[in-house]
Formats: sequence, C-alpha cells, structure tokens
Amino acid sequence: MILGIETSCDETAAAVITADGVVRASVVSSQAQLHARYGGVVPEVASRRHLELVVPVVEEALAEAGVTLDDIASVAVTEGPGLIGALLVGLSAAKAIAFARGLPLIPVDHLHGHLAALYLAPDPVEPPFLALLASGGHTLIVEVTDRRGYRVIGGTLDDAAGEAFDKGARLLGLGYPGGAKLERLAAGGDPGAHAFPTGMSGKPGYDLSFSGLKTALRYALAREPDADHADLAASYQAAIVRSLVERTATAVVDTGATTLAVVGGVARNGALREAFADRCRKLGVHLALVAPELCTDNAAMIASAARYTDPIAFPGYLRRDAYATAS
Repeated sequence: MILGIETSCDETAAAVITADGVVRASVVSSQAQLHARYGGVVPEVASRRHLELVVPVVEEALAEAGVTLDDIASVAVTEGPGLIGALLVGLSAAKAIAFARGLPLIPVDHLHGHLAALYLAPDPVEPPFLALLASGGHTLIVEVTDRRGYRVIGGTLDDAAGEAFDKGARLLGLGYPGGAKLERLAAGGDPGAHAFPTGMSGKPGYDLSFSGLKTALRYALAREPDADHADLAASYQAAIVRSLVERTATAVVDTGATTLAVVGGVARNGALREAFADRCRKLGVHLALVAPELCTDNAAMIASAARYTDPIAFPGYLRRDAYATAS
C-alpha cells in the first residue's frame, strides 16, 4: 500500500491507497476558516498549522484504512509547486516516516497529482486524452499520452481560474474562500444580465486570461453600486466558464482528442461541469470527471501519481542498512 501526504497550500491531507488504485482512506483537514479573517492564505500561518495537523491526519488515515505503517510499502509526498514552508512540513514528515521504516520515498508533482486522480479505481481513465487543470493556483490545458506525465499546450497568462473566482467573491463581499459562495449566489442570478469579457477570445493558441474580467467586475460595481449581486455573480461565473470551455474545446478540435478530462478544484463547479458535458456531447467527445471530493487538494491523488513516479534513491549514508553494515 502507498501512504500519501499533501501539504502544498492550506489543506493537510493523508491517504492510503492500494497498488491498483483503490482508495482505502482519504483524510483532508482544511484551514479555510483559519485564513478567512485574512482574506486569503497566509503562508506562515499555513505552515504552522500543518505542523500541528500532519501527524494526527496521517494517524487518522491509517486508522480509517485499517492498517499500520507495517502495511505501507512506500511513502508519497507533494514536492511542489506550492508554498515552500507548507511543502517542507509534508516533505519532512514523509522523509521521517520513509527513513525510519526503510521505505521508498516518492516525491510527486502536485499538478501530476491532480491528473492522477483520474487513474484511481473504480473507473480509471486510460491515456491518451486532453485535460483542463483548473485550480486556485494553476490553469493549464495539457496533453496526456501516458500516466507518467503531461505536456502543457496552454495556460493562463495571469491569474488562475480559481483565483478569479476567489477575487470575484471578495469584490462581491462574500469573503474567503469564495468559489463555492459565488456559485451559490450565482444560482439565483441571470448569467446574461451583464456582458463581461472573455479573455483571449478569438486569439490563436490555447492560453487564457482572467485579469481583465476581474477589472470588469470592479468597474461594474463602481458603475452600478445597487446592481443585483446574484446577477453579477451569475454573469461573472458565466464568463469564467465560457473562457475555459471555449479555449479547451478549441484545443480538443485542433488535437483531435477523443477524451477530455477536467480536474482541479474549479472542476467542482456545477456550472462548469454542465457546460463541459454539453460541449462534449456536441463534439462527440468523452468527458472524464473525478468525484468532487477528489477535485480539491487531497493525498489520494498524490499517492496515485506515485505509482507512475520514480522513488528517491537515498545516498548510502542515509540508508538504515548502511548503519547496520558499518556497525
């Protein structure tokens, strides 16, 4: 079995999966409310909270899976990208467990992890496919030809889609984290009430942009201070969804992809899922989505990616058997 640890931002997570991708346990402790008072994640605060939570979360994951460290064959951990202090907490915990138990340590790329959520049981996705990876910190369009990695063919030139959701929510007075709150508010509004721009529309390539959209929302609020916030939220969300769907659909057509996957925290958004389902039906393309709880940061996806990532080869002086030989 594989023990996964994820601490790249403000979720402290641990998971246990089998070698064939069955999730035995996935535990996530979110710091969202802790950072809400600051309007966003404070790196130092996140790091200190990870220090408090990482051991209890690992213990809970093992207990939930009904196993002990004796049953673990390798330890997977996020090595980046992410907040450096937060990453160091997870890396230190994983290295300590791996060294103490003499287990392989497998460093995992966080973005590869989001894609590897697609490879978990019971319905693993088989490459090749095209994927949109949209989260709070990253928005990429990638080609996946095998489970060991991906090739970026497009991405945001400024803010990530998830960041655009959070900043839009802040402008509307919804607080942090704002993505889910904005979606709930938008459900009661008219998406056609305001004509917000679609970044990079009509331009060649597959890159995206969301900074102009946030500016448009700010101007709309200044111009119409009494405008219905539900209409603003619905129109703003529709512009983000439109941008993601249009640019990704263009990439699907140009590459001839027959399967499209949408992963990352933004993939939880119901309007986005519906829009992609509709577009994929029209294109005759299979749409692959993961369960909502596996869209946001979690350790099951990290453990999944570890199955297709080479472990670290520890130098001899760090290996436990080296000490036994020397003595």
